[in-house]
This record gives sequence, structure tokens and C-alpha cells, in this order.
Amino acid sequence: MTFSRQMAIILAGLGSAAALAAALAFQYLGGLPPCHLCILQRWPHLAAVLALGLWAATRWRIWPWLGALAAATTAGIGLFHAGVEQGWWEYISSCTQGSIAGLSGADLLDPTRAAPAPVRCDAIPWSFLGLSMAAWNAILSPVLALLWLYGATGRD
Repeated sequence: MTFSRQMAIILAGLGSAAALAAALAFQYLGGLPPCHLCILQRWPHLAAVLALGLWAATRWRIWPWLGALAAATTAGIGLFHAGVEQGWWEYISSCTQGSIAGLSGADLLDPTRAAPAPVRCDAIPWSFLGLSMAAWNAILSPVLALLWLYGATGRD
């Protein structure tokens, strides 16, 4: 059995779907709310899943190229986020020092109201084998991009 271009496209799209499902599971089942950069990493994965669906419906060759672009984009955001977590570079202070975004003036002046703890982009709430979720995204998403590229350029 050969590894077809269609199989590469399907695996790449399902890989992004699995990444999204894992992120949502960590958020809603694991109680780990996402930071701003975490949410930014989700959008390209969603775009890749949509590219898979549109490719499956139309078989237009543009969709694998756009899926590769989406996977490469989330890999770049993941690498940037991992760098922020490791202190290699800085990000906006509202994401690394806490934020009062979403609180009204009345909320800020009410001593009985508990302000939600801000989710910091430079904190690592979970890791596996010493790598954060952002780092894993930065490692695995280029593999998805390569699968997309193989699907876009390969011949069956």
C-alpha cells in the first residue's frame, strides 16, 4: 500500500482537528483556561480543518496549499509562544503580567468582587516531557504542514 496524496491531506486535516480537540479538552475538562497566544494558535488549526472539509467537497488543489499555510502559521505562533514561556523574548505586558481586561470600573472598585485570575502567556500550566503545549504545537504543526505540502504537490 502506498501513501497517497489524499491520505496525507486527510491526516494533516485530522491532525489539526486533534490539536483543536486536545486544546478544548484541556480547557473544558482539564480546567486550564487559554491565554491570548493559546487562542491565536487555535485559529489556524480551525482553518486547516475547514481546508480539509472544502478539499473533500471540491477536490480543488488550492485547499491543501491553504492547509499548509495554516499549519505553518500555527507552528510559528507556537514557536513564538514557547519563546515567551521560556523568557527568550517578551510579549505584550497585558499577557505576561496579568490584565484587567473585561472588568468594568464598578468591578474594579467593588472590594467584594473577586477578579478572575489573569491567564499569563509566559506561564506554563502543563507540560509533557519538559515541553509545554505551545512547544508541542511548534514541533507537530510543521509535520502537518509537510503532509499538506505532500498532498498539494504529490501525484497519485
